[in-house]
Amino acid sequence: MDDPTKTAFDALDTVFDPCCRERGISIVDMGLVASLQVRHGQASVELVLTSGWCPFAARVMGEVKEKLEALPDIQRADVHVVWDRPWTMDRLSLSARTKLRFLPDPIEVGDRQSYVAGHVRTGPAPDHSNAVEEETA
Repeated sequence: MDDPTKTAFDALDTVFDPCCRERGISIVDMGLVASLQVRHGQASVELVLTSGWCPFAARVMGEVKEKLEALPDIQRADVHVVWDRPWTMDRLSLSARTKLRFLPDPIEVGDRQSYVAGHVRTGPAPDHSNAVEEETA
């Protein structure tokens, strides 16, 4: 018999933060799941948001509820946001950290100055004056 809490976590691993969906980072990898309990067919989930201003919070909460209630061992799922625990980058899984890394790991860059010099734009700055004029016109 499967552990219903493990099954629930596996289901939440298919729910994606809309801002990280294209990178394949689930809410579990983002560290948004603060707690998950499954007892007697009822799931209770606490989520931590990356920002209190997240415009997708309701959408994520709805998808969490939907995914959990689709499981055979769960008849009801209550999903709440935890406001007293802030999200920090420490909550990211190793997989999420790797997928979100825009720059190479510093240990991979032998000569920092050469690396930076190879990635700095050396021409004139782009002219954005027309864009400003159009916006103010």
